[in-house]
Amino acid sequence: MDQHLEMIVLWAGVLSLLALVATAVGVPWVVARLPRDYFNQTHRAVWRLVADEPWYALLLGMLKNLLGALLVLLGAIMLVTPGQGLLTLLVGLLLMNFPGKYQLERWLVSRRGVLAALNWLRRRRGRPPFDPPAY
Repeated sequence: MDQHLEMIVLWAGVLSLLALVATAVGVPWVVARLPRDYFNQTHRAVWRLVADEPWYALLLGMLKNLLGALLVLLGAIMLVTPGQGLLTLLVGLLLMNFPGKYQLERWLVSRRGVLAALNWLRRRRGRPPFDPPAY
């Protein structure tokens, strides 16, 4: 049984390291590509309604939500293991579609340090900072 436990710990370590590397590359990439006023838009574009291919839009939406759910899960794990857990959680939530998402995004970004961390990532990529959420 000890060998089985060692294998679980080894795989958990490997997956944690992979998640750390993926987050270190993926989060700055996504954050740099969001528009500056992302947290201040009055209306979000609903890309599913304008798609010419409804099956393609449905498949893309499902993949986007699955990726977002995976990032939320990895972000939650990285809150207690090495990695950028809070930022990974935020990016995962940004990808997913659910009621109240916009209010949750704005609430998270208004937490102390979150907007500063996002803007630090944008500065490193030569992008202007996010506009703070207006209430």
